Amino acid sequence: MTLTVLDGGTYYHHATIHGPRYNGLFDSVIYARDLTLQALAATAVLIVPDRINPDVLRQHKDVFTTFLAQGRTLVVFGENQVETWLPGIAWSPRPTNFWWWLDKNAVPEQRLAAPEHGLFNALPFSDTIWHYHGVLTPPAGAQVLIDVPPERQGRDQGGALLYDDRTSFAGRALIATLDPFYHHGSNFMPATTRFLDGFLPWAKATARRSSALAT
Repeated sequence: MTLTVLDGGTYYHHATIHGPRYNGLFDSVIYARDLTLQALAATAVLIVPDRINPDVLRQHKDVFTTFLAQGRTLVVFGENQVETWLPGIAWSPRPTNFWWWLDKNAVPEQRLAAPEHGLFNALPFSDTIWHYHGVLTPPAGAQVLIDVPPERQGRDQGGALLYDDRTSFAGRALIATLDPFYHHGSNFMPATTRFLDGFLPWAKATARRSSALAT
């Protein structure tokens, strides 16, 4: 079984997915508007990159839920309004500080909640830190990997930026507010490139392990 990525059709999706740095890691690429369950027949891990048109994703919500019901792994990155097309997901927006890193004394809010998770054998926690656009409230039983404390103005009680849910579905859902495809494809924010350098080989290896278990 394979690693598949959706292509949202924008310049940053094209640059990240089809550029020479990562294109050899994807076994198949599906244009988001053309997604069908049949096209995912051999897919173990499906990545939904950040900033795909949410209207398109909502049109395919049954594909995503069926894919998970079949015991496979779905990875969803940020700014996709995932709470509108997958059940059990809650999201709260936050103001985004794009330039916090210009302050040499700034301390990022992000916290590593599960250092034992296998993902962090593939990439250091520091490569998950840039900015963020909101927080997720994970469902009961999900493992929070990265979180932030309550918002200072009281807008929320804190939440996850990345979690691994193996309890809500027969399969596995990794849900994030992170937006690495956009920033790598826009040549802006080096941490996002470092993140993908670790994350995508890890996802590929996860797909291969799923294939071995299925045989």
